[in-house]
Amino acid sequence: MWAVYFGVIELQEGFPLTKRLKNMPPVRLIVSSFFAVILLGAVLLTLPIMSRSGNATSMIDALFTATSATCVTGLVPFDSWTHWNGLGQVVILFLIQIGGLGVITFTTGFTLLSRRKLGLRELQLATENTAGNAMDIYHLVKIILTFTLSSELIGAAILALRFVPKFGLHGIWISIFTAVSSYCNAGFDILGFEKPDNSLIGYANDPLVCIPVALLIIVGGLGFIVISNIYFAKLSPLFHKKKPTSLNLHSSIVLRMTLILLVIGTIGFLFFEWDNTLEGKNIFQKILTAFFQSTSARTAGFASVDIASEHDITKLFTVFLMFIGAAPAGTGGGVKVTTFVVLIATVISVMAGKEDTTLHHRRVEKGTVYRSLAIVTVAILVVVCTTGVILSTNAHPISAIDALFEATSAFGTVGLTAGLTPSLSAISKFVLCLTMFIGRVGPISLALAIAIKRAHNKGAVLPEGKIIVG
Repeated sequence: MWAVYFGVIELQEGFPLTKRLKNMPPVRLIVSSFFAVILLGAVLLTLPIMSRSGNATSMIDALFTATSATCVTGLVPFDSWTHWNGLGQVVILFLIQIGGLGVITFTTGFTLLSRRKLGLRELQLATENTAGNAMDIYHLVKIILTFTLSSELIGAAILALRFVPKFGLHGIWISIFTAVSSYCNAGFDILGFEKPDNSLIGYANDPLVCIPVALLIIVGGLGFIVISNIYFAKLSPLFHKKKPTSLNLHSSIVLRMTLILLVIGTIGFLFFEWDNTLEGKNIFQKILTAFFQSTSARTAGFASVDIASEHDITKLFTVFLMFIGAAPAGTGGGVKVTTFVVLIATVISVMAGKEDTTLHHRRVEKGTVYRSLAIVTVAILVVVCTTGVILSTNAHPISAIDALFEATSAFGTVGLTAGLTPSLSAISKFVLCLTMFIGRVGPISLALAIAIKRAHNKGAVLPEGKIIVG
């Protein structure tokens, strides 16, 4: 006898799997829970009652959609409104919400809201999933859920100012779906009844849509640790009439890099696309569109221009932004801004002749440097291999830059596409599913493998090996 308890499998005593699950490392169980949610979502989406036509959806397309939703990517084999009915859209939105928050954060939050105490196992899972500290995990999870739901509701209310007058009561559902998809950096939209596969291109010049969506994307991509740190260091002291404290190093780096990348992305998009996809817009509209595309490229996947019409240099520039992604422990993907900063700091430190990586007058531990190198190396290998599969398994010719764009978008859980996704072969779609999954949980599982692996001869002193590099 077994039952699913708040998303975590809880087996009754006497079953062989009970001990194995209890001894499973927390992050490994988290990765498994993502996989289980994807499979459940895929099975549900294959049902005829989920499609607008009333026909069953093929398993590969249902799996692709479920993976994209749970991994908050946004790549889709067909337009979300055209193919899925209201029930199908609800399933997709549920997958997006679970995938954005993380399965364990989602379930732990409901455990706390039901006023139940967390067991040791649940506490370990929640701590690992949020990259938090076990001492304040209760407060952290409550802040995450409260802030997430508040942000989504506020975003939906603002978007309703545009969609409700235009579409009536249906505009409420569009507003909610778009707000959740934006905050979770998913990039799914249900505006295909206006024009299929058009994303937010029809609202590129509308600040009442673009600005709230962009802000939701940014806030969701900052990461729950940064949000928690801002609350405890800046907001909570004000509520208790105390002096605010400084943000920690992680939060400072995330906030600064987010601002820098947004500015660089906006300027770069303006420069490359001024007389192309931005042609015919006034200066304000060009800046708004460029800012939105810079924001979306950081892992959201909404498009305010036709990506296929962009210059190749713009696509390559976007690949760079997608690869870096957002912040750790958030709803975004990519290798993460902190990983990128650690690598840059390491390069600068080595060139300066320093033995250690230094950042803001602080020494970065070697374990962090090694993990950053490993994550980026694996990410490059995954993107290159996925690009190769796309180029070699499709009957019609595909440009290398478009294949690279699609592969990076999948790994970075972005969702932007140059129009390739619907026409890809089954093999390419399956490989993209794996890439999206690795992009969402890979860096976590890789860090786990590095952190918890135990050598057989842990106390042994190994001889030094000399290797010449460079």
